[in-house]
Amino acid sequence: MRKPQEIPHAFSPTDSLTGATSFYLLGIGGAGMSALARMLKHRGFAVRGRDSTESPETHRLVKEGISVRLGQGEDELEAGVAVIVSDAIDLDTSPEISWARTNSAPMVRRSQALGWLLRDRKLIAVTGTHGKTTTTGMIGSALIALGLDPLVVVGAAIPQWGGPVREGNGEWAVVEACEAYDSFHDLNPSVVVLTNLEADHLDFHGTLAGLKASVTRFVNSLPPDGLLIYCLEDPGSAELGAAYRGPKRGYALPESLADDLTLPGWHNQLNMQAAIALVQSLDLDVKVAEDAVRKFSGAERRLQILRASGPTLLDDYAHHPTEIRASLEAVRSRYFGHGTRHGRLIVVFQPHLYSRTAEHLIEFSAALSLADHVVLTDIYPAREAPMPGISSARIAEKLSVPVQYIPSRHLLAREVARLVQPNDVVVGMGAGNISEFGPALLEELKVRGQLLNRESRQALPKLKITVLYAGDSTEREVSLHSGRAIHSALQRLGHASSLVDASDLLLSKGDLSAFVGPNRPDLVFLGVHGTNAEDGAIQGLLELLHIPYTGSGIQASAIAMDKAMTKRILDQHQIPTPKGYLLNSIDDHFGLTPPLIVKPNAQGSTVGLTFVENQAQLCPGLLRGFAYGSQVLVEEWVKGTEISTPVLNGKALLPVEIAPVSGQYDFANKYTPGATQEIVPARLDPSILLKAQDIALRAHRALGCAGATRTDAIVRDGEIIVLEVNTLPGMTGTSLLPNSAQASGISFDELCHRLVYDAVSRAYPEKYAS
Repeated sequence: MRKPQEIPHAFSPTDSLTGATSFYLLGIGGAGMSALARMLKHRGFAVRGRDSTESPETHRLVKEGISVRLGQGEDELEAGVAVIVSDAIDLDTSPEISWARTNSAPMVRRSQALGWLLRDRKLIAVTGTHGKTTTTGMIGSALIALGLDPLVVVGAAIPQWGGPVREGNGEWAVVEACEAYDSFHDLNPSVVVLTNLEADHLDFHGTLAGLKASVTRFVNSLPPDGLLIYCLEDPGSAELGAAYRGPKRGYALPESLADDLTLPGWHNQLNMQAAIALVQSLDLDVKVAEDAVRKFSGAERRLQILRASGPTLLDDYAHHPTEIRASLEAVRSRYFGHGTRHGRLIVVFQPHLYSRTAEHLIEFSAALSLADHVVLTDIYPAREAPMPGISSARIAEKLSVPVQYIPSRHLLAREVARLVQPNDVVVGMGAGNISEFGPALLEELKVRGQLLNRESRQALPKLKITVLYAGDSTEREVSLHSGRAIHSALQRLGHASSLVDASDLLLSKGDLSAFVGPNRPDLVFLGVHGTNAEDGAIQGLLELLHIPYTGSGIQASAIAMDKAMTKRILDQHQIPTPKGYLLNSIDDHFGLTPPLIVKPNAQGSTVGLTFVENQAQLCPGLLRGFAYGSQVLVEEWVKGTEISTPVLNGKALLPVEIAPVSGQYDFANKYTPGATQEIVPARLDPSILLKAQDIALRAHRALGCAGATRTDAIVRDGEIIVLEVNTLPGMTGTSLLPNSAQASGISFDELCHRLVYDAVSRAYPEKYAS
């Protein structure tokens, strides 16, 4: 945003542009700047520029042959180029501005360049706090219909004209003249149309009195034979109009309003009267003008229809309480009148500027309360620094209707897609980058529709699934096998599956672009194991990305990975565990003697594990355990039949008996094919098997797990003693979960399907959950 103190000294005089043949536009993607770029190109000048972000407007410019560079950095500028600067550009940080100053190149504001291009036209300047864009478009449409072939420059793209500028060869130009940063003072109008005037842009003008003084000075710049068209129904406009001593004409709403205006709302009826008043003042055919204005379909982001039904989606630029109220009243009139609609009016609003939010907190809440449901996101700051105590939450707490506050705008489309019903009308509203919400919601509704439309309860659409595997834990090699097996099964099931190495993604490439936006995966299938996988770390990342995933959540994963914490929780639920001690140092004392089990507190079930048969083996076992982490668990060595009981989607499967061919069940015997017999069901009394299933299910629930888990235990003299719970069981050829599932009549592919189904049902509970 431009600062008052910058304007008198930071820019070259407008006549410095005379003789220039090449122009470089900073902020070229904005509506006003892109219009200027087109005007310059139309007149034969060389034009190029930069913008910080990619947008539909930058795409259009490139398609029209105008070079646009995106992002930060320095662009090479040639001698003789004139630099045109958007008022959104910071003068102290742009390298192109630094170059212009160093090389004494002409550097002007956008408004200066516009005034320079319009110097030979009779200019109609439309100004005011609200309605400038639509009124400018209506006047332009009227003059076009009357055969005057005007040049029209608007602050937003007009779909009827293919952009924000309509070239014409007539003597008249119609221009949206913005009062925000005194930019309209660079224009020389023959006619000023003042739509209204109330407090806004006080970050620049300071007070309403300062704003009024600026607008008064602009109106008073009219020549003696100039004309002021002003609104009698707006107090600010009426006050200024009454004080103006030159030729003028007031306008107001007629007693009866026609209902055939394309654009809804009384405010657009009032905008139409401004256009008609101008046509009458020029002594032109009013009927022809009225017909053209009624057919004017509006500008982008002025109650623009993005989707006409199921639900209806509108995009609107309203960012001041008065504008919000007018837009919502128009939507109610158009979509909820005559009992035709029974849905809700949902407004998704992004406040624009901390200063404006602070100035109008109560008014924002009152205007937004015209909706049935409001979704708020964080304030769009432009160049403003945050103001203490000013937040969208302040608006939310004053609303009298249901409200959701979603701080990150990137999550708006996902959350609103969950909220809307077919008969609702959704309006994305605001002057910042909330314009991205509407297209994003359309994509989300498409994805959500695919996920929610199914033929039967167990049916799933074909999903885009990323199998996250490998990682950086000691069980990386195991995860490579799990991930590949899962990936192959998902492909056989018809899903679009891809394999992604978790550590390569985060530590090497560092590129998460495939996990954001509408092309992100529908689901992540977790094929990782061990630390930074089963401990909630990966789950936390996916929660931040708001992507559904298989298996347990952050808390359950973290607890289950912490063996000592798991023992405490299981003990609280009367689930037997071995006696043990958690050591923070090799010198810690504990009250157990061999035989013992020594293992790292936060690793996979067999990683770093030592069977200590005598005192001589204890110290090496502790050293080995501490090599894997800062805490070691020492437990009594419970001897008996080792079993593992999987739980799949809330149901216990058959317990698996683990019988190493030789030695104990360590890492090597666990993962080496043929090294361990896995007998399903375990060779135990049926009552013990049922008890094992009950305990596994109780452990699963006690830790708050989801998806599949595996509870490892020892059966000693009919007692079942739980060793630990694994939240991401292996999915290799020697893994216990797939073997138990197979014995229960569940193939590997069906196992993967059920895990996918469980994750989707938790993400979309309204359609999939039981």
